Amino acid sequence: MILDSSIAARFMNFAEQCHGSSELYEKLSLKIADDEQILELCTHAKNGQPIPNLLFAAVQYLLFKGQKHPLRNFYASIADHPKDDITQSFTHFKDFCLKHSKEIKSILQNKNVQTNEVRRCAYLYPCFCYMYEKTKKPLAFIEIGTSAGIQLLWDQYSYSYGTTQVYGNPQAEVHIDSKVRGAIPFLLSSSPPVVKRIGVDLHINRLSNDEDKLWLKALIWPEHEERRKLFEAASQVVNKNHLELIEGDGVDLLPEIMKRIPNDTVIGVFHTHVANQFSYESKEKLLNVISKIGEERDIFHLYNNIQDHYLHLDYVLNGEKNRQMIGETEGHGRWFSLDI
Repeated sequence: MILDSSIAARFMNFAEQCHGSSELYEKLSLKIADDEQILELCTHAKNGQPIPNLLFAAVQYLLFKGQKHPLRNFYASIADHPKDDITQSFTHFKDFCLKHSKEIKSILQNKNVQTNEVRRCAYLYPCFCYMYEKTKKPLAFIEIGTSAGIQLLWDQYSYSYGTTQVYGNPQAEVHIDSKVRGAIPFLLSSSPPVVKRIGVDLHINRLSNDEDKLWLKALIWPEHEERRKLFEAASQVVNKNHLELIEGDGVDLLPEIMKRIPNDTVIGVFHTHVANQFSYESKEKLLNVISKIGEERDIFHLYNNIQDHYLHLDYVLNGEKNRQMIGETEGHGRWFSLDI
């Protein structure tokens, strides 16, 4: 069998992303990149999906479902005292994958990587404060790739950025802290007004549904206990609020959704770590749709992973177009830099 070099390269890149954050996934990724059988299994993944994230989530999902196997002993998300023998971990990982290849193939073909990373709201908050300060209008948000809608409720959380000062919702049940590299961005002490929030995704995850929630938990890396706690807390907030979540292609549906946004608001379209799953044509179409809407009304577009991994903010105010790269963000929101 010939190794699939493109899939192998994805695991090598993923190992770099995991360095210093998940030793288990880092070491497993390096082993998988040289393993013919696991790489062949990965060829069954749905087109456009980030394969390493999908495979690792599939395995952890099955472990969460109660599959009995020695591999469980290496997961900090399952074992009280996880083993750290990485050589042995891959031996058990491969054995698990081969024994459960049928179930894993089904997951790879039918599930999506839809990580709901609530800590990303730490950098969304100053960006949305900036939108409000610039327009002094209530905000209406549309999130593309919303998954379960956790980030749509950004104004229900509170935030801190390396000091004792707390921003956002003073009655928040969820508190998020993050490190700012460079200057502290513009921040309002309390959340700006939001009058509309709509989430769109090809598949909506309902946090009231045990299977959907379990899959989202499986997407969280094993060592990341704090992420799991934040996810659980944010899930409770979502279940207490009514969110308008629409299943479908956000790029195609955007013009129609816009018609439902009140004229006395400013529109904020946003998405984080989703556009890497878009085709080139979809990326171009989205940018064109945003530009077209800007001919008729004010609109902001906050995103990454279209031109590059940096955070971008494009907007049209009073017919004047602005496009700028505004910062860099860590994938899970642990740190960011902003220049707005």
